[in-house]
Amino acid sequence: MTADRPDFVPAALDIDVPHSARMYDYYLGGKENFRADREAAEKVIAAAPEAPLMARENRAFMNRAVAHLATEQGVRQFLDVGTGIPTSPNLHEIVQAVDPAARIVYADYDPLVLTHARALLGGTPEGRTAYLQADLREPVPLLASDEVRETLDLSRPVGLCLVAILHFITDNEDPYGVVRTLLDGLPSGSYLTLSHAVSDAATAGAASIVSTYQKSSSSLTLRTTAQIRAFFEGLDLLDPGVTLVPAWRPTGPLPEGHEKVWIAGGVARMP
Repeated sequence: MTADRPDFVPAALDIDVPHSARMYDYYLGGKENFRADREAAEKVIAAAPEAPLMARENRAFMNRAVAHLATEQGVRQFLDVGTGIPTSPNLHEIVQAVDPAARIVYADYDPLVLTHARALLGGTPEGRTAYLQADLREPVPLLASDEVRETLDLSRPVGLCLVAILHFITDNEDPYGVVRTLLDGLPSGSYLTLSHAVSDAATAGAASIVSTYQKSSSSLTLRTTAQIRAFFEGLDLLDPGVTLVPAWRPTGPLPEGHEKVWIAGGVARMP
C-alpha cells in the first residue's frame, strides 16, 4: 500500500491509469479518486472549465428524471447501469423517499465503484438495493444476473438509467444494439433515462478532452444530438424531448454558464 492507495483497493486495480468514474467523482468534489484521476481531470478542466458544471448538471438531470418517474409515472423499480462513485442524493434515496418499498439495482464494471456502493448505499428496510459488477457492453448476462432477476420483477415497468455512460462505448462496440438489447429485456411501460456528451454543442476544449480520455480507462466518443435522439427510436419521448440537460424540466432558474453544458439527455417510455 502506498500513501495514495487505501488498503481496501484491490491489488489488481491499476490506480496509475485515470478512470472515468473517479474523474467524474473529482468534478463533483468527491474524495474517492487517486492522483492519476485528479491529474487527468485537471487537464480536462484546463481545456474546458465548464467540466465540473457539466458533471453537476448531469447529476441534477438524473435526479429530476428519476424523481419524475417515481412521483408522476409510478415507477418503483430502477436499473442504473454505469453507476459511478456514490454521490448523495443517490438514485435509491430519491425513489425510496417516494416509496420506501422501491427496488434498485446498481451495475458498474469497476470493482472499486461496487466496493463503495456496497459500503455507502444501504437503502430502506422495506425496499431492496442490489449491486452488480457488470459491463454495459455485455447486456445479456447483465439482465440474466441473479442480482437483477432476484431484485426486480421484470413483468412490471422498470426505469433503465444510462446516464453519461454511452459516450464511453465506441461505435465498434454497437451502443445502439446494447441499448436495444437492454430494452428488449424490459416490459412495456418501462422508461429509458439517458444522457450523453453532444458534439454539436461542444466548446473549443472538447478535442483536448477527448484526447485526455483516450489515455484513461475509457475513451470518449462525442455524438450529435440526432445520434443521441436515435437511442430513443421506437420510444415515446417525454416533453421536452432530447435537450441539453439543464433545460430538461428545470425546477428553478438555469445556472450561470448553463449554455456551455454540452451533455444532452431525455426520458422516454416503452410503448
